[in-house]
Amino acid sequence: MKRELAMGINAVEGLVRNAPERIVRAWIKPGGRRLDSLEDALRSTGVAVEHADERSLDRMAGKVRHQGVIAEFNPRQPGDDRRLQELAEEIDEQALFLVLDGVQDPGNLGACLRTAAAAGVTAVIIPKDKAAGLTPAARRAAAGAAERVELVVVTNLARSLRLLADQGIWRVGLAAGSGRSLFDGHLSGALALVLGSEEKGLRRLTREHCDELVEIPMPGAIESLNVSVAAGVALFAALHRRRS
Repeated sequence: MKRELAMGINAVEGLVRNAPERIVRAWIKPGGRRLDSLEDALRSTGVAVEHADERSLDRMAGKVRHQGVIAEFNPRQPGDDRRLQELAEEIDEQALFLVLDGVQDPGNLGACLRTAAAAGVTAVIIPKDKAAGLTPAARRAAAGAAERVELVVVTNLARSLRLLADQGIWRVGLAAGSGRSLFDGHLSGALALVLGSEEKGLRRLTREHCDELVEIPMPGAIESLNVSVAAGVALFAALHRRRS
């Protein structure tokens, strides 16, 4: 398994909190209460910690903002089409999938993973091509959630949506202008919430593979939401519906 680097305070704190056994070693710039506290937390889990200056950390991080700390770790590997088949066959009526159709910004992908982990989703599904992958920037934005929620990377999103339907999973796509409120949608039972890319939304073929299209009602002056915010609204609307 190829090791990766987690960069930034939130990302490393998330690893310490959620998957300390995956951390191999860490480099930290001494100074500052939060960094000192993080160093103590790393050492308490048995991780080898080395002090490093800003220049050394910059060289390791490349273009990713490190905030004075970098950790090397063994990442949780994304699943594939076969793993999705296994998940779909094991689902119950509480299964909840988040499907992202071509999200381009790694920061948005990371934020969606963090939201999905908070909502307890079964898995997040993304296409292999023309979409952001689980890069260091995405992991940083996920703040450790990438080790808590299952990510499945599929070769054909439309085919994957058909697979979910064959297993009785209702597919709800978020599409502005659909004319039906999210809060009136079918959000109970085994469910897949499908969101599109930042600029173009759902692709035509993806829309055609949804059982229902809904939109988030926005009576205010803003006409659209960031995809990670929209994912949060949709996921917790579904959780509220299930509990009520």
